[in-house]
Amino acid sequence: MGKIAVELESGPAPFVASDTPNQLVRQQLACGDGWSVSDVTCHAGPNVRPVEEQHSRVCVAIVRAGSFQYESSAGRELMTPGSLMLGNAGQCFECSHEHGVGDRCISFAYAPQLIDDLAADAGVRIRSTRFSSLRVPPLRRLANLVARACAGVARSSTSTATERTKFWEEIAQELVVEALESASEAPGRGSSPAAEARVTRIVRMIETRPGEEHDLGTLAREARLSRYHFLRVFQQLTGLTPHQYVLRSRLRHAAIRLQLERKRILDIALDSGFGDVSNFNHAFRAELGVSPRGYIRPAYADNSLRSDQCPP
Repeated sequence: MGKIAVELESGPAPFVASDTPNQLVRQQLACGDGWSVSDVTCHAGPNVRPVEEQHSRVCVAIVRAGSFQYESSAGRELMTPGSLMLGNAGQCFECSHEHGVGDRCISFAYAPQLIDDLAADAGVRIRSTRFSSLRVPPLRRLANLVARACAGVARSSTSTATERTKFWEEIAQELVVEALESASEAPGRGSSPAAEARVTRIVRMIETRPGEEHDLGTLAREARLSRYHFLRVFQQLTGLTPHQYVLRSRLRHAAIRLQLERKRILDIALDSGFGDVSNFNHAFRAELGVSPRGYIRPAYADNSLRSDQCPP
């Protein structure tokens, strides 16, 4: 269990609170015709006053770690690991960390024309290629793609610029199509500050210790809510039940480890909180569409070459 909580190559550096707004560390991973992708870490905490920003391009960001509040004229959402943050070109927004310090995201930026072209090529049946919602929760259909992207951040430092671009271009195209289709099915959810604070604390606890036993009663007591009320507000804010969230957190961590570590599947299964490997195999296949053994694959490149100097 401790191995998951320990910082991996794929995980973020420890968050250090900052009192200065917009303390972002952005590292561009790759870019191409009409798209770019960056690893973005924010160290802001509750004492930092949010500043209004604006998306210069269409944005789809995978939340890797931490949590934050994302707000615009379209509403307000609690962003948690495994979820997608959505933004339209020209849209104004604010991000705040009212109940915890820091977050880390894989942020994709797209030219609007590329979004239109990809939606047409994929045959996405939607009314508009503008997002009407701010978030897609950690859905099962996204699990494989999110895990691959998180593992890809770690591999980016040991790959050539060409291999990096090929890998991230595939992820970028798959991700935006999934985001367009999923966002049309994901209505926005309001929240009260008190409920948001309690759920955020539970989410961060689960992400820090995903392999531990987190049943409904234990989590509700930690949140100081009745089981029914906790279940209702947790699902309202995260888009998942507590059981679904814990399971997907465990499987996401396990999938990343399978790609990055030379460990026995049994050891990863036990570290991830599964009592036996058969249960782990069944849950993994149901979530990611492939067995753990079939999911293991070599790093997509062996050499390291920086590609920070991409054209804007």
